Amino acid sequence: MLDKKTIDDIEVQGKRVLVRCDFNVPMVEGVITDTNRLEGAVPTISTLVKRGAKVILCSHMGKPKGKPDPALSLAPVAVALSEILGQKIHFAADNEVTGTHAKAAIAVMKAGEIILLENTRYRAEETQNSDLFSQELAALADIFVNDAFGTAHRAHCSNVGVARFVDTSVLGYLVRKEIDYLGSAIATPKRPLMAILGGAKVSDKINVIDHLLEKIDSLIIGGGMAYTFLKAMGYTIGNSILEEERLPYALQMMEKARQRGVKLLLPVDHVVAQACKSDAPTKIVLRGEIEEGWESLDIGPATRKHYEEAISEAKTIVWNGPMGVFEIEQFSKGTQAVAKAIAEADAISIIGGGDSAAAVNQLGYGDMMSHISTGGGASLEYLEGKALPGILAADDR
Repeated sequence: MLDKKTIDDIEVQGKRVLVRCDFNVPMVEGVITDTNRLEGAVPTISTLVKRGAKVILCSHMGKPKGKPDPALSLAPVAVALSEILGQKIHFAADNEVTGTHAKAAIAVMKAGEIILLENTRYRAEETQNSDLFSQELAALADIFVNDAFGTAHRAHCSNVGVARFVDTSVLGYLVRKEIDYLGSAIATPKRPLMAILGGAKVSDKINVIDHLLEKIDSLIIGGGMAYTFLKAMGYTIGNSILEEERLPYALQMMEKARQRGVKLLLPVDHVVAQACKSDAPTKIVLRGEIEEGWESLDIGPATRKHYEEAISEAKTIVWNGPMGVFEIEQFSKGTQAVAKAIAEADAISIIGGGDSAAAVNQLGYGDMMSHISTGGGASLEYLEGKALPGILAADDR
């Protein structure tokens, strides 16, 4: 694992500290519906405040495409985060992000105060990682802290570019926790080490599967991606999701698993319907018995039992991707069963962000997991063995 400096390695008293957070939270009509990412930023922010830093927060939200969009303003984040921290956060309502208003607010900051900048993606240069915007951000601060794991796989101005133009660039507690958990899970796991992969497409997780097969003891596959594997084995899959061009890859991965002694588990039965709708009639069929006009939208009861038993034997579990269309109640039982089995397992459990994290939290198992990643795409790339730009940009110890 990379040995990067954190906020514990620096002196911040009286200094302007720019903290890149991940406040890309879901909102409905201006109301934040899930505050997990805000709460995840609290340890770093609170520590900096206690140590007398002038804390300047920045983040993106959504995709405003390089121009102001009131629906994607971070103003509601300032209000919600103020309540969580129990401290007033001043919002710099500046559509230039680093413009006159933001600079004026920062100029009069006192030690221990917090300012939140406007959505960094209001600037088109943000996603282009341009030197101009990176320098503007750097000019606001003495120290840069990256605590946004969710964007660590992207090289943008506010997480990578800015680090080139400040004297000190370190990681926050949340990013450190992420790389410690994800790194140790793969590098030095308690065994047996199990990976559970779901979601719609094999192509989304090609490199993850390839990389993990060299590290793990068992692999469970569910969700739409399972049907490319089953088709490659010669089973009929009806109208289930299929990536025809990935059939050779599926065969290669099954052979690799066999050669490396990795136990590969695929669905043995399915919940099928003729439409992906909440009121669609369903039935349970065995592997290879999905008829034309029907598609599998969840794993069946025999598969659930099979997976639950396998999960109970693991000592380290990494899960990324649901087992079915869990947003629809009648196709959510597979994801529910896997979440429950992981929560009850005597194992280190790491949930890889995205839909898996949402499912675990919705089902009430969040507190029973060892770690829930805040970054879906970032955690996948980390599990692929990729170096993440946002982490590489921090100073080495």
